[in-house]
Amino acid sequence: MCGIVGLFLKDKTLEPKLGAMLSEMLVSLSDRGPDSAGIAIYGATTGNEAKITVQSPKPDRDFRGLDAELAKAIGAPVSVAVKSTHAVIRTTQDRVDAAREALQTLRPDIRIMGAGEAVEIYKEVGLPEAVVERFDVRSMTGTHGIGHTRMATESAVTTMGAHPFSTGADQCLVHNGSLSNHNNVRRELIRDGMKFETENDTEVAAAYLSNRMAHGKNLGEALEGTLSDLDGFFTFVVGTKNGFGVVRDPIACKPAVMAETDQYVAFGSEYRALTKLPGIDNARVWEPEPATVYFWEH
Repeated sequence: MCGIVGLFLKDKTLEPKLGAMLSEMLVSLSDRGPDSAGIAIYGATTGNEAKITVQSPKPDRDFRGLDAELAKAIGAPVSVAVKSTHAVIRTTQDRVDAAREALQTLRPDIRIMGAGEAVEIYKEVGLPEAVVERFDVRSMTGTHGIGHTRMATESAVTTMGAHPFSTGADQCLVHNGSLSNHNNVRRELIRDGMKFETENDTEVAAAYLSNRMAHGKNLGEALEGTLSDLDGFFTFVVGTKNGFGVVRDPIACKPAVMAETDQYVAFGSEYRALTKLPGIDNARVWEPEPATVYFWEH
């Protein structure tokens, strides 16, 4: 099953409502995935600053004093904003890699959810409503975002097994379906330098896109590659710093619906996810075609 949503805003006046709109979309699909849920929000960038979203099973222990210790380790200013089991670490762009390495030493139990100039990723075991409330997603602002509620089929029900998966700066992916050749693709990507945190097939799809984009492909070209290189049933919704993309496999047995107005582009596994969006009655609504890439960029 699983339920996925995405929202790409064209109208800047809607940006303060992004978190609330995306949350409503995801909560409406709760019965498609009772195991875990997650949301990625792309917010405004601020000069030379970058963010790392992290998760800890023991946040009181791991986040206490982390700002000072991490700043000392990387020789740059660091701030840490805690949200329940997650925290958003901010530092300068040129020290992000150093911060990731230092975290492994300073707090080995911390797990990185995603990093980049714009993206924040929040995911946990539980229904969408619980995840949205825990991280106060409804109050978040931004330009675009994606979300997922999971019914586990390929791996354990854990925080790290939840979607979205992020394997590159400001890149993340949510997935409905199952890949049959993910082990072979994982081995190929590892040989090319990619690293993996889980056995989840969706992480392989995310890493595939990150790898292709690192080799000079744009988002649309990378999504085209999934149609020949990934086997199985899949609908992918992808976020990048400036973009939002959708692709379905050639058989396209997983449900999907899209809507577009002058204000936004929206995706949902079912139409009910779109019903409360502004102007939906006058939107162009369609089912995305099989083996067809759709993407938008700011």
